[in-house]
Amino acid sequence: MKKMTYAEAIRDGIRVEMNRDGNVYLCGEDVGKFGGCFGVTAGLVGEFPGRVLDTPITETAIIGSAVGAAAAGLRPVAEIMFIDFTGVCMDELFNQAVKMRYMFGGKAKIPLVLKTICGGGVAAAAQHSQCMEAWFAHIPGLKTVMPATPADAKGLMAAAVRDDNPVIYIEHKQLLGLSGDVPEGEYVVPLGKADIKRAGTDVTIVAWSWMVHRALAAAEALAKDGISAEVLDPRTLVPLDKAAILASIAKTHKLVIVHEAVKTGGFGGEIAAVAAEEGFDLLDAPVKRVTAPDTPVPFSPVLEKAFLPDEGKIIQAVKELF
Repeated sequence: MKKMTYAEAIRDGIRVEMNRDGNVYLCGEDVGKFGGCFGVTAGLVGEFPGRVLDTPITETAIIGSAVGAAAAGLRPVAEIMFIDFTGVCMDELFNQAVKMRYMFGGKAKIPLVLKTICGGGVAAAAQHSQCMEAWFAHIPGLKTVMPATPADAKGLMAAAVRDDNPVIYIEHKQLLGLSGDVPEGEYVVPLGKADIKRAGTDVTIVAWSWMVHRALAAAEALAKDGISAEVLDPRTLVPLDKAAILASIAKTHKLVIVHEAVKTGGFGGEIAAVAAEEGFDLLDAPVKRVTAPDTPVPFSPVLEKAFLPDEGKIIQAVKELF
């Protein structure tokens, strides 16, 4: 094990995969000499000459070229600086990349990783702070990854690169400086395998990305009031580890879902539907969702703080179940 930040773990995951497979390359705006908008890819351009490509500022070209390269046998890791900008390249993603294998009868593989960053908390305003994972989880054929810890960030990057299908790998800017123990060398966290970040017996809190840490803080506070909360991190929304979620509900009989994205159409609704369809008899109380309100992310730090789910809102939702 080695202590790394979340950002360093992502970089190490890419580095290990580039060393392991000569078909893996990195492309995107400023990913080379500048090291990426948040420094995540710093230094890789020197380690892998010709395989870290700075691109023009055109999201359409970044993903379009990566789709073609993937179809031809390479394994691109293509960065879009902010998830807010992915709308520019949606046709290349949802109408081309994810359908090729299906439309060509399984003869085409598209091993493409779309690497991007999401989230608020830094007063970056409405066009640089969104959580839009539900958009992507709704697209058949696209896997959706949202790591919450440095170890998961490395292991899930490896799994994403090795997958023969398109994967969107969503980092969170609030987690980039988070430190933790990370396995050295090759390390893979399977896609579709949830992780119990904190065991408990009274209520299940399902959260992902930055919200895992807010859920853990809420669970610690709830413990002082005699409520034992289990925090489950699905780690990937597609594929979703339904079995792990239902097993946790079978133990606690209560479910609270926490996500940073706005409530309407959010992925929390999908998890609530899974609980209702496949685990209704396990529940002793209605499912609760703690989310952002249905508005753009405010620029004002004071308003953004009020917008984001926090420990207090999670604690309140849990206590309403008892």
